[in-house]
Amino acid sequence: MRDEKISDFLSRLADRVPAPGGGATAALHAAQAAALLGMVARYTTGEKYAEHAAVIERITGETDELRSSALRLAEDDAAAFTAVTEAYKLPKDTDEAKAARSAAIAEALVGAGKVPAEVVAVARRAVGVAEELLPIGNRNVVSDIAAATEAARAAATTARVNIEINLGGIKDERVHAELAAEAAGVDEVAARAERVTAAVREEIAK
Repeated sequence: MRDEKISDFLSRLADRVPAPGGGATAALHAAQAAALLGMVARYTTGEKYAEHAAVIERITGETDELRSSALRLAEDDAAAFTAVTEAYKLPKDTDEAKAARSAAIAEALVGAGKVPAEVVAVARRAVGVAEELLPIGNRNVVSDIAAATEAARAAATTARVNIEINLGGIKDERVHAELAAEAAGVDEVAARAERVTAAVREEIAK
């Protein structure tokens, strides 16, 4: 997926195929958020920003890492969803086959739920980076900090839906509780992103 042309990816996204779907787009939202923040960091260098050099260097490395992680999650999501669809295709003509099919579906749903939970975690980190960059970033690209937080918010809220759609089939109580907690935490991520965007809009309206 990482080497695919955007137009080819969008054609596959629009096609009547199980994957890629909403989960992959959530991860790509997160990747775009990280990339935008990395760009702002790279514009926040030089003598004018010398006092923030250490923070900017760390942020640059962190956003590169987040971008790579998000791309991996886009691919992982497609693979996880494919595993779910394959599990549902397993035979159910005997009691033994039904049991094996149910176990395979349950296992696949756990995988499909864990990937978007990781996307939420990446989005949360991206919003945290945006909060750090906001007061020190190059003001010529401050609008891109807001663009990044909106992409991170979209990543988190989209991933939440993809967690929730799988929760009903997850029987492991511990995993179910962990994923439900991750989904519940999205409201906080979205609120923090909204505050960053509001601050940027207030600044550029002056």
